[in-house]
Amino acid sequence: MTTLDLIKKFSRQRGWSLQTLAEKAGLGKNSIYRWNTKTPSTNSLKKIAKVLQISIEDLFGDDLKEHEDLKSKKIDITKAIHEGEILAYEGQDIPPEEVEMIRRIIEGRKHNG
Repeated sequence: MTTLDLIKKFSRQRGWSLQTLAEKAGLGKNSIYRWNTKTPSTNSLKKIAKVLQISIEDLFGDDLKEHEDLKSKKIDITKAIHEGEILAYEGQDIPPEEVEMIRRIIEGRKHNG
């Protein structure tokens, strides 16, 4: 479940609409609805968690698991470069000559470190 799904679930368990929950948390009446397309601030999530009497971690569900999975995933960059797996950085293609430069830097560190 996403953060928004969990907020909806916890709110329903208390018999509240999202508008009611937002008002109790001191947020704009329709602010939670906008979180479907906009990431809520940490401060807003803290307010929601406090009103719902849950921990802020309880609001993250699959979003937290996905983040933890990415954090714990390790990539052997040397292997990835040699196998051509690294093709982009921050959504931008890495030109072959720059991939080669990255490879040489890594290789140099292996031999000097």
